[in-house]
Amino acid sequence: PPGGQYWLGTDVHGRDLLSRVCGGARLSLLVGLVGTAVSLVIGVLWGAIAGYCGGRWDAVLMRCVDVFYSMPSIIFVIVLITTLNALLGKWQNGPERLSDAAAQWLQFTALFGGLGAVSWLPMARIVRGQVLSLRRRAFVDAARVLGAGHWRILRRHILPNVYGVISVYLTMTVPSIILYESFLSWLGLGIQPPQASLGSLIASGSEQINSIRIYWWLIVFPGGMLALTLLALNFVGDALRDAWDPRGGGETE
Repeated sequence: PPGGQYWLGTDVHGRDLLSRVCGGARLSLLVGLVGTAVSLVIGVLWGAIAGYCGGRWDAVLMRCVDVFYSMPSIIFVIVLITTLNALLGKWQNGPERLSDAAAQWLQFTALFGGLGAVSWLPMARIVRGQVLSLRRRAFVDAARVLGAGHWRILRRHILPNVYGVISVYLTMTVPSIILYESFLSWLGLGIQPPQASLGSLIASGSEQINSIRIYWWLIVFPGGMLALTLLALNFVGDALRDAWDPRGGGETE
């Protein structure tokens, strides 16, 4: 249990839980940031093209978003990771055996890509709505009259006016992806040993709570770190919202 030598106690294998929690938080944040970057690229491009082009392009692209919304996102990620694990199992037993590092890299890529691929839909809708309201502004018409191309108008005139909304929503996407990863790791489909994330630590800690033994510190401290991480990211989102929109920050004279 926690004491002077091991501040958060040790796990069932005698490893320091404090270092495991710190390493797990770092890996969970990495998954959240990379997955958010994937959703940022896809969502901003999709929403900007749909909002700027309008007409049929807008209708087709947003109907695709509606179709993707109708699919259970977490089931999609579970199927993707399960399929990849089955393929990796065949390759590992085949004549051209993959190295452990290559197999781990493919698992991380599938996890990052899968979580990012199911998180870009709200971003696309938000960016599309903002671009629709900006594309008919006078400064866009002036840039078009001066000979600016479509890509230059998007990159230099429209998207900079959307950065505030994008940055605020990104801080909300990171916690959701971390929760997705924690749930997948709890199911045994996310980060695999010897690597550790907050989700896998919570999963291993829940196995040690039964009628015979209760190692409470194995689930309380990883769960507390997960809650503090999500709370801190929400505070960052609130601060960015107040910085980009000072009139809506709540301070009045």
